[in-house]
Amino acid sequence: MLENPISDKVNEDIGKERYPERIIKAGKDNNVFHFRTENHVLFSLDILTDDIIRFRYGTDGYHEPDFSYALSDDFERHIQELEWTETDRAYVIMTSHLNIEIAKRDTRATIRNKDGQILSKDEKGFHWIRNEEYGGDNVYMSKIAERDESFYGLGDKPTDFNLSGKQLTNWGSDTYGYDENTDPVYKNIPFYYSLYQGMGYGIFFDNSFQTHFDFASERRTVTTFWAEGGEMNYYFINGPQLMDVCKRYTLLTGTPELPPLWALGYQQCKWSYFPESQVRGICSKMRELRIPCDAIYLDIDYMDGFRCFTWDKEKFPNPKQMVSDFAEDGFKTVIMIDPGIKVDMDYWVFKEALEKDYFCKRMDGSYINGKVWPGECYFPDFTRPEVREWWSGLYREMIEDIGVRGVWNDMNEPALFEVESKTFPMDVRHDYDGHPCSHRKAHNVYGMQMARATYNGMKKLMHPNRPLVITRSGYAGLQRFSSVWTGDNIASWKHISIANTQCQRLSVSGVSFVGSDVGGFVNHPSPELFYRWVQAAVFHPFFRTHSSGDHGDQEPWSFGDEATDLVRQAIELRYRILPNIYTAFYQYSNFGTPMLRPLIFENQSNENIMNHSDECLLGDHLLACPILEEGASQRNVFLPNGNWYDYHQGIKYVGGKEIEYALSKEYVPFFVREGAVVPHYPMMQYVGEKPIEEVTLHIYFKKGKESSQFYHDDGDGDGHKRGEFLLSNFHLDGNEEQLIILQEIEGNLSPDFKYRVKCIGLPNPIKSVQVDGQVISESNVLELDANFKKMMISF
Repeated sequence: MLENPISDKVNEDIGKERYPERIIKAGKDNNVFHFRTENHVLFSLDILTDDIIRFRYGTDGYHEPDFSYALSDDFERHIQELEWTETDRAYVIMTSHLNIEIAKRDTRATIRNKDGQILSKDEKGFHWIRNEEYGGDNVYMSKIAERDESFYGLGDKPTDFNLSGKQLTNWGSDTYGYDENTDPVYKNIPFYYSLYQGMGYGIFFDNSFQTHFDFASERRTVTTFWAEGGEMNYYFINGPQLMDVCKRYTLLTGTPELPPLWALGYQQCKWSYFPESQVRGICSKMRELRIPCDAIYLDIDYMDGFRCFTWDKEKFPNPKQMVSDFAEDGFKTVIMIDPGIKVDMDYWVFKEALEKDYFCKRMDGSYINGKVWPGECYFPDFTRPEVREWWSGLYREMIEDIGVRGVWNDMNEPALFEVESKTFPMDVRHDYDGHPCSHRKAHNVYGMQMARATYNGMKKLMHPNRPLVITRSGYAGLQRFSSVWTGDNIASWKHISIANTQCQRLSVSGVSFVGSDVGGFVNHPSPELFYRWVQAAVFHPFFRTHSSGDHGDQEPWSFGDEATDLVRQAIELRYRILPNIYTAFYQYSNFGTPMLRPLIFENQSNENIMNHSDECLLGDHLLACPILEEGASQRNVFLPNGNWYDYHQGIKYVGGKEIEYALSKEYVPFFVREGAVVPHYPMMQYVGEKPIEEVTLHIYFKKGKESSQFYHDDGDGDGHKRGEFLLSNFHLDGNEEQLIILQEIEGNLSPDFKYRVKCIGLPNPIKSVQVDGQVISESNVLELDANFKKMMISF
């Protein structure tokens, strides 16, 4: 190891940009390279894998303690090749996929692939400015931006999908009724993609202070990212495929465990359903009208004076019986819990936290006292492990006694009323898991650590059942603990488009379990806007209608009989294609693949879709094309490369181009990749209503080969961790005379269902069908054992 001297740079000019000087010493410790400069900068290069490189700079000759909330404990380092050499001008570190050149003169980095093509090149590179107000440094990294370079990612930004020309900030903010280009908003995910000449890479800037990103906005040939404190600490994540970048980033920051299957069903919410009789009426009408639904939500008005972990016994006199009755009818109850704890010495949660010294304090030792829904509140410091453990235990009665199945954490940016900043003062102190700091550093992780505490408590108290947590705010890696929604949006046609883009952006930012407030939270949608939004949200992993009661009713039946029928039809489609969404979640959980996949992630060499987010893929083979304009009678649809079948009409289209599609009220354009095997569950009013006795496979003919997956388990519990699941790998191979489907099965779950097969696009009528060597049918209606190994269809 290199020595670690403390520099004496205490009299530098405030406000002056400073840069690393010439490297005077270099060394290697296992997979970490250290470089020290004449002006005492310590620059470290950590090789995590052949494709993930960590860059870290300390301006005073040492690094801060190495700690991050973002990184997954399950991430595995693996390096195939690692060498380094020295030239007159540079040090060169080589992995099997990358060459990293570090200039001796000033530490600027140039990263090339093995063909010698430059992927990333520092412009000014690392530099810093001393922070006169707070101490420490504002740290900057600037890189050369090519004229046609595109940028993606950065979480929930409600702006153009391609971020080129934008300047954006991460600082979790309560943005009620946000609009297009509002910035910052709720989530803080400092990760972006670059795409240039068909080659992609990612940058993850792991710094929880307020961060900023300039994507060739101020200077057309420069991209800069910076933070208002902390270290310059970022990860270069190689592609060259954007999908590979996404998987590598997501595995670095962690994937979630599988949710309960019901959490992928339709969910109904409002601010607020009360009293109990109204909630019962909503659930009863849902079943009466045969509109599938799996969850009912209780917003803050179920509480006693907005005190978390309490019930208003006038509005909800017997919550245990109510929740039990809902469960009998297939409804899982989800409750809201906020971080603000009402200042009230007769309130057991407040009193206990006060006695244990669990609330956040300001620099002078006084408590942060802020107004939110209950009035004056104190706030737990969720960055303390013992506070998270205590918070986890507060859910015991709600879960073990009452029977609540999901928890919704709101207002956790953290948000405050009646203050200009809308959040804590910057002098509030946090433990930060043993690395004490001010709110400047902890603000962006506060919501994530609240969700973490909630998740850990639910997971323990509900075992073996799986928890559902929803959070409004969070930092990179939040996906390990929670699903998300896109916040307090507006009932407008512009916002259905914004939601469509936000969900895709979050999905490729590691957070695939995402949805919007269907229909809009603020204002009231027209019937057309509402049913079109439902039709769009069918393809979003988190599927929940939510609205503010100030603006009118927003249940599926609130917009007339025609809209009710259209909404029912859309939700029924969701339940039919549920196994595809669950399979996409399995892939996300195990391999880091995004559930929603923007078209550029499918065809990144196509310059015509660099800015495109109207359509997206759900999983491997489904292409969703929502209607984003009022009164539209047709829509231009861009189909990725290959051939695609219209799901509703069975017509085959040639991809790689845009088509005109005539619209219907009944459905949105929905396409399936040629060669796909698409499983369908039988129609149910809620997940688990009845045993699954038959799964219908839609098989889309292809002249050639294609592979598909179908994941199935009990839908809850932890049996899948012991191998009690079914993973069917279908391999299709078609020609002019026959279609062969091979099935390779993984897992120990014996299916209780049979397959019913429906073939789409066959060139001729079926002559015969053989399954595992036995002729079973000469018709188009095929039924077979779910354990089949080979099916051959001749025509």
